Amino acid sequence: MQLFFARIDEPSGQPFIFYLHLYNYKTILFDMELPELIKEAKQGSAAAQKCLFDLLANRMFVLCRRYVKSPENAEELLLDGFYKFFKGLAAFTWEGDAALHAWLKRIMINECLMFLRRKNAFTIVTELAAEEIALDADALDKLSAEEIFGLVTQLPVGYRTVFNLYHIEGMNHREIAVLLDISEGTSKSQLSKAKALLQKMILQKGTAYVTRKTR
Repeated sequence: MQLFFARIDEPSGQPFIFYLHLYNYKTILFDMELPELIKEAKQGSAAAQKCLFDLLANRMFVLCRRYVKSPENAEELLLDGFYKFFKGLAAFTWEGDAALHAWLKRIMINECLMFLRRKNAFTIVTELAAEEIALDADALDKLSAEEIFGLVTQLPVGYRTVFNLYHIEGMNHREIAVLLDISEGTSKSQLSKAKALLQKMILQKGTAYVTRKTR
C-alpha cells in the first residue's frame, strides 16, 4: 500500500504530520460528506484531516494571497492557519458549511493580519475621511478575474487590507476600525484611496488590453 503524507510545522518547530494509506484517503474523499469529515477529523483521523485540507486549501490560499504579496508567505500562513484550525476542531460545533467556512476564513485573516503586524508592514496614516469613489464597471469588464486579483495584490498594504476587509469580507467601517485599531474615518479614507489607485491601475491595464486586441 502506498503511503501519502503532508507535513505542517508547528510554531514550536515540532512537526505536525498527516499520514494515511492512499486507498483510505480516496475512499474518504469521495464517499464522505463534509459533516462526516469534520466528525472524523475531530476524533483524530489523519485521513479526514488531509481530505479537509485538500477540499479547503485552494480557496484559503487565494484569501491569504489577497493580503500578502509573496506566495511563499501566503503558503506559510495557510499552513499555520490550518494547524490552528485542526487544533481547535475539538471545540467546533457543526452548524453547516457556511459556519465552517466563516470560521476558517477568520482564522486565515487573523493569521495574515498578525503577519503584517510582525513585519511592521501594516502602516496606516490617519487622515480625514474621503468621499467614496466608484470603480468603472466598463474598465473592469475588460479584465479577467486573474488580472483584477493581480492588481489588488499590488495595492499598498494599508489600502489592500481595508479594501479586502470591506469589499471581499463584507465588513463595515466600524468593524474594520475595531479590528485594525484605527478610526472609522481612516478606514473610509484608506478605502477611497485604494479605489482611486485601483481605478488608475485598471484603466492602464484596460488601455493595454484594448491595444493588444486592435493590433
